[in-house]
Formats: sequence, C-alpha cells, structure tokens
Amino acid sequence: MYERSTSTAAPLARLIEEFYRLPGIGPKSAQRLAYYLLRMPVADARSLAEAIVEVKEKVRLCSTCQNVTEVDPCRICTDSGRDRSIMCVVEEPLDILALERTGSYHGLYHVLHGAISPMDGIGPDDLKVSELLDRLRAGETKEIILATNPNLEGEATSMYLSRLISPLGLRVTRLARGLPAGGDLEYADDVTLTRAIEGRQEMDGA
Repeated sequence: MYERSTSTAAPLARLIEEFYRLPGIGPKSAQRLAYYLLRMPVADARSLAEAIVEVKEKVRLCSTCQNVTEVDPCRICTDSGRDRSIMCVVEEPLDILALERTGSYHGLYHVLHGAISPMDGIGPDDLKVSELLDRLRAGETKEIILATNPNLEGEATSMYLSRLISPLGLRVTRLARGLPAGGDLEYADDVTLTRAIEGRQEMDGA
C-alpha cells in the first residue's frame, strides 16, 4: 500500500496510489508517472483517460480463442488464410503478439489466461481449458502446439494439457528449447521464436 504524504495534494496522492497498484510499478515510478501527467496538457490527459475507458468498454475476449478483441470472433479466427488444422496454445494475449511478429506461424491460437500455479492458488479450472477442449472436439484441429512459458508453471501446464489432449488422437508438440529456461514468450526475440516454432517436438501425453 502506498503511504500518502501530507504535503501531497489529495488528487495527486490518489493518482500515485492508482499507479502503484499496477504490476511492475514501484512507489518512485508511480510518483514520476503522476507528476508527468500533472505537467501534461489537459487535452492529452483527457485523451489518455478516454483511451483507458474505451479499452474497458469495447475490448472483450473472443468467444472462440479467448484472445482480446473488439470484434467477436476476432480477426485471426475469421481469417480464411489461416491453417485451421494447427492450433497454438499460449498463456497470455501478449504471447500471440510475439508469435505473430515472427511471421513464421499461420495457424490458429488459444489463450489460457494464465498457467497452473498451486503456490498462487491457480488451478486448471481457473484457466480457459474447458473452452480449449470444446474446440478440439469440434474436429478441425490436427496438431496442438503447447507454447506455454519455459518455466515451472508453464511446464506443469503443458504436461497437464498433454495428458488431456492425447486421448483425442491429436498430434501434441512443444516449442523447441531455443527459448531460455525461466523466460517469458513475450520477451523472446523473433529469431529465437521462429526456431522454437520450426523445431517443435512431440510431447508424450503419458
């Protein structure tokens, strides 16, 4: 919790508190952002506020792949040029941006919105797993690429999904180990991601 200073104007102190609640923002960064906005022209500040409200009001989850979108189904799901026989499963929407940036993947996606993490109280029921299985049972998909992050939570999630998917008779692969252990997909460079996609390996669902 950010500790208010009695010398700080109440509206400014509230803004600092709101910034401090954001992930990755410490007290000093929260203060710098708040004072930056204070010096910003009113029109620019209003434009920023409107953009935040617009995101909350218009952006939703795609009913098919669970990616963030302003239209449902999203543009990737409705793209007739996509290979509908292959589906890449990722943890977060940001991972899709990273993979799309490589230009080497042309299939569909499914976003789990997290990874299995007992320490954080996150289990399979907290992820978009049932939605994934519903899609796979529909019949178009032939291969699943499990593109969860190469860390403990990501590996546990991949193994869990592999065991669920294997009885459906689909090919299950995992991104190659070109990705650094403990890293996040969204931070990987394009060449590393491309090699990880091209060198993906079969997973044993046993």
